Amino acid sequence: MERREFIKQSIATGLTVAGTSSAILGANDRIRVGVIGLGRQGRGVMKGFIKNSNVEVVALCDVYAPHLATAIKDSKLDAVETYKDFRKLLDRKDIDAVIVASPDHWHALHSVMACQAGKDVYVEKPISVTVTEGRKMVEAARKYNRIVQVGTQQRSGDHYQKAAQLIRSGQIGKVTFVRTWNYGNSAPVGIGNPPDSAAPDGLDWDMWLGPAPARPFNANRFGVFPDRWSSFRWFWDYAGGMMTDWGVHHLDIVQMIMGVDAPLAISSTGGKYALTDNRETPDTLMVTYEYPGFVCTFENRECNAQGIGGAGYGISFHGTDATLFINRELFEIIPEKGKTIAEPLKVKGTNSQGDDHIRNFLDCVKTRQTPTSDIEIGHRSTSTCLLGNVSLRSGRRIVWNAKTEQIEGDQTAARYLSREYRKPWKLSI
Repeated sequence: MERREFIKQSIATGLTVAGTSSAILGANDRIRVGVIGLGRQGRGVMKGFIKNSNVEVVALCDVYAPHLATAIKDSKLDAVETYKDFRKLLDRKDIDAVIVASPDHWHALHSVMACQAGKDVYVEKPISVTVTEGRKMVEAARKYNRIVQVGTQQRSGDHYQKAAQLIRSGQIGKVTFVRTWNYGNSAPVGIGNPPDSAAPDGLDWDMWLGPAPARPFNANRFGVFPDRWSSFRWFWDYAGGMMTDWGVHHLDIVQMIMGVDAPLAISSTGGKYALTDNRETPDTLMVTYEYPGFVCTFENRECNAQGIGGAGYGISFHGTDATLFINRELFEIIPEKGKTIAEPLKVKGTNSQGDDHIRNFLDCVKTRQTPTSDIEIGHRSTSTCLLGNVSLRSGRRIVWNAKTEQIEGDQTAARYLSREYRKPWKLSI
């Protein structure tokens, strides 16, 4: 069975994942959880897990000691062990599942090694910084019979599912163009230009870098500030800018609704035109994805926040009869002139997407059913975004073979599909 058909059938039927967890859990058993990465996002996800009465967080790991202290204080955790080295957490036989919320360049190693240790995994998006890493994550999940859920929580949003039903049933006509976007304005200083310096107390900088190239400590590369999301996202060694940070959320929904799992071709233009900070990723970006029967774009601006229809982020599906706009709050249908749409023209989201997404993962840990955002799906959505960056960095239009996961006829672009790990780290399954 081809991967595309496997994904569709898994979602439609709740296909059971082969094998069982390291400890067979009953309906009333508590799920013992370890957390790797306790920055702002990691603490938020952990709190979502703690809301569930059948969850017990028993171990925390971070290479920055203040993160561990903050996590314990904020979540009022009492009987919890803390670690600087994630391998010691994975060695524990009493942990059923692991939250991977470390910086992006660590996601693949943490997830694969967790699968090898017999743990189920909830991993934040993007799942990897290269396509080959993502494929190894899928292979590890299958080889070790693990439940691996990706944190693309919009799939668990009830209004996203309703919008999918409407579009698939033809309510807005044939969709030939989809636009996705994120707009903001931090010009001209952006994240600033701190000089390289000594690492702060309590941080193991070499361990934070892990498989990434050795670099002097820089506050923006580390990116921990009280008033913003971590800025490691804007450096190629560790992440992929807004293309992978938010693009995964948008393009995951596009591929879900349109019933596709990969583009045919990708073209990117953009650059760093206005910001004067030390980020490496672009401040202005336009990526065009060619799919069977439609075109999709991802747009990002960091120098002008004027949104489309007043929305600073979102997705718009342009059909022959109407346009459907959607973001995390609602969806709205705007009929074409002379067209009548029978369905409600505006629907607000009524559920907590993040909480429901976590609950789906916890249910699957016990039932061994395929989760809503299975690792194969998350890999496909992440790969689509990574290819946008490959096109930008190589300056090439990419023709993508989704079956072989190779770029056709372009070795210059293909070199961005993988990366070399810094010793002694190695990704193997």
